[in-house]
Amino acid sequence: MDNVAFTRHTADEVSTLLDALCDAYADAYGEVPGEDGGVKSSAFRDRATAALEVRNYELVVARAGGEIVGFVFGYSLRPEREWWRGLKPEPPDGFTLETGDRTVVLAEIEVRRTWQGRGVGRGLHDAFLGGRAEERATLASNPAATATHAMYEGWGWTKVGTVPGRPGSYYPEYVRFVFPLPVQNLPR
Repeated sequence: MDNVAFTRHTADEVSTLLDALCDAYADAYGEVPGEDGGVKSSAFRDRATAALEVRNYELVVARAGGEIVGFVFGYSLRPEREWWRGLKPEPPDGFTLETGDRTVVLAEIEVRRTWQGRGVGRGLHDAFLGGRAEERATLASNPAATATHAMYEGWGWTKVGTVPGRPGSYYPEYVRFVFPLPVQNLPR
């Protein structure tokens, strides 16, 4: 990882990076049997573009030799987003209360295939969360991605349950995870 540099970017800086982010995203996933890569990439571009409008958006990019080898982005969770709607099992009182400053959504974390397993993802994760002021982080995951779930849990995330996908969602349901902030809680 000595030759990997991490840089932070605001929403205003992303327009010049969006095509490269889409390329890195497509490479991170590669070809998945039974999936239409064009649909998945198009859905990513739509999500990435929509995220630019959300409060406290931030992107962290990992580069090696000038090439984007990975990235992570997220934003503050808006109360009207209904992120926790339908969460099962039922959470404790107050868990789903959102103020706009309580929780950061780690919306995407992607690493090119040739860079996976080399610490880039963890570096992106730590750099992104280390710059956040919220009290906790959350992310959503494909329920079938059990290896990814194990990785998140190894990084200190806690699975809190599942929520149904919204109309037009890529998956019919999503697993929700939380992570306590500030960053000194990061396990090593």
